[in-house]
Amino acid sequence: MNIVEALHKEAENLSRQLSAVKGAIEALNGSSKSAATQTKSVVGHSNGRRTMSAAVRARISQKAKARWAKIRAEQSKSKAGK
Repeated sequence: MNIVEALHKEAENLSRQLSAVKGAIEALNGSSKSAATQTKSVVGHSNGRRTMSAAVRARISQKAKARWAKIRAEQSKSKAGK
């Protein structure tokens, strides 16, 4: 694991802890929102999915297009041979 990944993980952990503390304060103050709802909205990753960079999405797209082009080429060869 490189240092940047470790720092991102630590930042995420601290963000969760901060949102839990804020939720506890809100609960003690009698806020209308529940602490669980508040922690999800503060963290910003309520769906639990990771995000991909544009470069990674482009690379995956290129690989998929190449794979499908190869499949189509093989299919057209088999149809032409019949």
